[in-house]
Amino acid sequence: MVEKMKLVHVQGTLPSLDDFLGACCLDGRFGLEPASQYMSASLGYAPLNEEDPYTPLVERIESLAAQIGAQLPELEPGRPQGLRQDRQFLDELAQKFAALRAERDSLQDQQRLCEDAIAQYSHFLSLKANVDEITGCDHVKVRFGFLPQAGYNKLMSSYADDPYILFVPCSQTPEGYWGIYLTPRSRSQETDGIFSMLYFEPLRVPGAAGSPAEIVEHFRENLEVVQKSLDDIDARVRELWENHEEKIGQLYAAARYQAAVFSLRHFAAVKGQHFFCVGWVPEREVDDIVKKARETADLRVTVDDPDKAGRYTPPTKLRNAWFVRPFEFFVEMYGLPNYDETDATPFVALTFTVLFGIMFGDVGQGIVLTLFSLFMWKVKKNALFHLLIPCGIASTCAGFVYGSFFGYEELLDPLYHALGMASKPVSVMDSITGILLFAVYIGVVLVLAAMGMNIYTQWRQGRLGSVLFGTNSVTGVITYLAGVDLVSAFMGAWVFMPVPLAAVLVGLGLASLLFAEVLAPLVNGEPDWRPAEGWGGYLMQNVFELLESVLSYLSNTISFLRVGAFVIVHASMMMVVFTLAGEPANLIVVVLGNGVVIALEALLSAIQGIRLEFYEMFSRFYTGGGRKFEAMNYGSEQAAG
Repeated sequence: MVEKMKLVHVQGTLPSLDDFLGACCLDGRFGLEPASQYMSASLGYAPLNEEDPYTPLVERIESLAAQIGAQLPELEPGRPQGLRQDRQFLDELAQKFAALRAERDSLQDQQRLCEDAIAQYSHFLSLKANVDEITGCDHVKVRFGFLPQAGYNKLMSSYADDPYILFVPCSQTPEGYWGIYLTPRSRSQETDGIFSMLYFEPLRVPGAAGSPAEIVEHFRENLEVVQKSLDDIDARVRELWENHEEKIGQLYAAARYQAAVFSLRHFAAVKGQHFFCVGWVPEREVDDIVKKARETADLRVTVDDPDKAGRYTPPTKLRNAWFVRPFEFFVEMYGLPNYDETDATPFVALTFTVLFGIMFGDVGQGIVLTLFSLFMWKVKKNALFHLLIPCGIASTCAGFVYGSFFGYEELLDPLYHALGMASKPVSVMDSITGILLFAVYIGVVLVLAAMGMNIYTQWRQGRLGSVLFGTNSVTGVITYLAGVDLVSAFMGAWVFMPVPLAAVLVGLGLASLLFAEVLAPLVNGEPDWRPAEGWGGYLMQNVFELLESVLSYLSNTISFLRVGAFVIVHASMMMVVFTLAGEPANLIVVVLGNGVVIALEALLSAIQGIRLEFYEMFSRFYTGGGRKFEAMNYGSEQAAG
């Protein structure tokens, strides 16, 4: 249902503005509107234009906590007592953390140097010579690096006899060799070119003294010292944070609260030291909001009905029972109802669930879909999975009617026999014609229900002419019912009124629909009921519109054949699964086939259900276009943060 709204005006002195906003506008019940739009510009009121001092403070505290990996505590909000002192405290604390962070960065550079050196020298542990001695030779150039297997093979085959090239392998991998090559400095350019063609990858090793094994051991010792220093820095950071954690938490909570209050100040209109606020409040919350506002000093509060808002329409806030609420997802997809329009959510909840269950009827698959949707909703909190839970239950119930359990058509027979039934209520593949006919009757009932919703909405809005005349009015219902009776009689099916009476009602109904745009304003007492384009133009235009209305009656009803078609498709897909599974049935094929059918049929049934809702039913009674009720809920934002 659409909640009834009240327009609340609040006036007071500027020092009381924050107190009012904090007391009444942070719990999601007071939807503030730009107050300057609800008053004449000649009164001299203007919106507040101020610099926010609190949000930067919040961001700075969050940045400080993120830099050191700390978790900000959640405390009760309060009011910052001294903003200048708070900033000075943060400056001093940030400087201390910055000094520790700089020291830590330096240690991490040393840590990376040690780790890189260990990784590089570990490839050359078999080399017993001192690195500083061989790299310090005056006449011999030495390069450390990696030679691929193909390059090594070519080196051995083409340059093995070259007296100026010496490659010493130190370790081997499946890809090649880690080692060093030596060459006279006078021939270094030529040798470098040869090894470049062999795809030798040179490696710059950090300078050090001793053999590679001694160097690795030395860097490991240094790494332990650096790690201890890093642990000491981390301990000092934690200690510094813990020593000030309570004050930081209090400051953070206060700054967030004040930032939330400050973000609402721009809704107020101000003149001198006086402010004016206006907003929408749900009718059931008005008394409590007014009481809180009046408890704040120097405030004057008035409450008006929506019709006093002039050209501004109230926002829409839906309020439905817990089992209907998930289906607000579909309604919002189409568009929120206008404030004075009927909420379609209960209608969608019932019709979509029933249609989905009929199309996806299987006991086992319905249970799987229910459990899967329940799990995903608990994990993801996604509205789509939430609304699939009742759909899965409906599918399970429909499965008992069809006697299908994961596609096994005879598995539930003992249950029916125990209940005194000769067989299951409906055998899908033996009742194709009946299922399709039943789907059409479902369409008739739901189209009539949609037209009934339109009549109810028009009655609530006081449009008697639209209640009586129009495609989806009382006249439309009578014409549609009489037309269904005529078609049923023509096809030899069940009829509910004499054919001559149905023919007369269709004729009268079509005539009424043809002149509906004249009769409706005439009933409403509107002076301009005559067609502006003249009777000739009116008749020419409305004959085609009448033809379109008749075709829409037919197409909307026939469209529900897809419900019966998907019942048959579902059973046919399971027959294919069991055909592929063979005899006796391969359990793996049956399980995989059921998984594919569940995913595919659930998707298709949902798509077809939405299509039927939007095109065949919503188009008859629902306009949408309402604007959403928006109010800050600091409590939920704090929990989310």
